[in-house]
Amino acid sequence: MPIDAPFDRYRGSVEPAWIDYNGHMNVAYYLLAFDRATDLFFDFIGLDAAQRAESNGTTFAAEIHLQYHREMMEAAPLKITTQLLAYDSKRLRFFHRMYHEDEGYLAATAESLSLYIDLKVRRVGRLPAPVAARLAAVLEAHKGLGLPAETGRAIAVPAIEATRS
Repeated sequence: MPIDAPFDRYRGSVEPAWIDYNGHMNVAYYLLAFDRATDLFFDFIGLDAAQRAESNGTTFAAEIHLQYHREMMEAAPLKITTQLLAYDSKRLRFFHRMYHEDEGYLAATAESLSLYIDLKVRRVGRLPAPVAARLAAVLEAHKGLGLPAETGRAIAVPAIEATRS
């Protein structure tokens, strides 16, 4: 199966229930849409229902950093791409970009770190070898994409932070 660079399989739309009192997509539903894109990506790399049943292993989100760039309105068509940034035997770091599919603008990004969990002991475990091999192939396909500018950023209010020093 060919490997998209970036992974480009998620399509959806902003559902009416996702609209808040400001008339745009509520913050919680950005995370839901990104989570759905994560599920597709994880299925692609072999972290799917069959793997979970066979190994009694799964992933837990460890950290997610969302950034909003532009509003999404009701019924807007969504496209989410995923870029693998790094992985090791226990962790995956990846980056999503959410676009308005018709107009092409970037609406939001999410940088995520997921841990592989052995559910027998509910602790971090080692990724299954077939998943690690698939991740190696994806990382090779994604290495030319470069590190997104939004990665690794911290939340700060510069004027306030300067007065604390």
